[in-house]
Amino acid sequence: MENTPDRLKQITYGLITFTLSYLILWYGSFIFIPLTWGIFFAFALFPVSHWLEENRFPRGLAIFTTLVIFTVSIVGVLFLVINQMVNLLAEIPEIGEIFQTKLSSYLVDIEKMTGIAIIQDDPTSLFSNWISGENINQTLFNTGKSITLIGIIPLFIFLLLYYRDFFVAFLLQASERSNEKILTWVGDSGKIIHQYLIGMFKVTGIVTVLSGAFFYFMDIKYYLLFALFIAVMNLIPYIGVIISSLLVILYVFLTTDTLFYPLLTLGVLWGIQLVENNLITPVVVGSKVQINVLAVILAILLGGSLWGVSGMVLSIPLVGILKITLDRIPTFRPYGYLLGDDFPIHEKQENFFKIFKRKLFKK
Repeated sequence: MENTPDRLKQITYGLITFTLSYLILWYGSFIFIPLTWGIFFAFALFPVSHWLEENRFPRGLAIFTTLVIFTVSIVGVLFLVINQMVNLLAEIPEIGEIFQTKLSSYLVDIEKMTGIAIIQDDPTSLFSNWISGENINQTLFNTGKSITLIGIIPLFIFLLLYYRDFFVAFLLQASERSNEKILTWVGDSGKIIHQYLIGMFKVTGIVTVLSGAFFYFMDIKYYLLFALFIAVMNLIPYIGVIISSLLVILYVFLTTDTLFYPLLTLGVLWGIQLVENNLITPVVVGSKVQINVLAVILAILLGGSLWGVSGMVLSIPLVGILKITLDRIPTFRPYGYLLGDDFPIHEKQENFFKIFKRKLFKK
C-alpha cells in the first residue's frame, strides 16, 4: 500500500501526457498528417532511391527521380479516376430522381402489405439534403484541403530521404548508452512501415483488378472508379469495405431494373473480401503487424477522430510501431502483449474449425 501514491502519480502523469498528445495531434493535424505520410513513403521509396545512389546517381537526383516516377504513376491513375468521377457527378440529379421513384414505389408496396401509412410529405428529403449545395461545397472544401496536404507530402519525402544520415546521427547522439537498441528499433519500425505500405499497395492493385473485372463484365459504366474506390476503402479495416460496398450496391440497385444484380454484386464483393482477408493479405503483407482485432478497431476509431481517413489508414502501422516499442521496454512489455494477437484461447473441447484445419494441414 506504500506504493499507492506513486502509482496514482504515474497514472495521472500518463493521462495528462495522453491528453496533451491528443490535443497536439488534433490541432497540429495540418502539419502532422503530411509529415507522417512523408515518413511512411520515405521508408517505402528508400530502396529505389538507395539503388539509384549505388548506381552513381547524386543523392538529390536519385530522390528526385524516385519522386517523379512515383508521382507520374499516381497522377496517371488519378487522371482516369477523376475523369469518371466528373461524369458521375454530372449524373447525380438523374440518379436522385431514380432513387425518389424507386423509394416511393417500394414505400407504396409496403403500405399496401402492412396497411401502415409510411409516406409523409417528402419521402426522399434525406437524399435531397445529402446532395444539397451546402454539402457539395463542404465536400469541395475538404477536397481542396486534402489536395494541399498531398502537395506538401513530396517535399517532406525529399527532405527526409536527403537528410536521413543527419537524423541517424541525431538518434545516436541522443542515446549514447543504447545506440544498438535505438538502431534496432529504427530498423524494425522501418521494416514494418515498408512491408505494410508495399504489401497494401499490392493488395490494393489485386482487389482493384478483381472488382474492376467484375464491374466491367457487369457493364457498370464507372467500373474503374468503383473498383479503385473499393480497393482504397479496403485499406480501412472492417469499416471501409462496408461503406464502399453499400455505396456500390446502391448504385447498381438504382441503375438496374431487378434485384438480381445488386444481390450478385453483394455476393461477389463479399467473396472478394473473404479471399483478400484470408488469402491475399496474409501472403502478400505477411504477419509482421500482429495486432489483435480489438486493438485494431480502437486504433481506427481513435485515428479517425484525430485525422479522419488518414488516421484510419495510418493507425494500423502506427500501432504496430507502438507495439514493438513497448515490447523493448521491460516496464511496458505487458502493454505490448495486450496489443498483440498471440494469446491463448481456452476451450473445453476442440472446435470443428480447428479439427478441420489440423486435418487439412496434416495432408
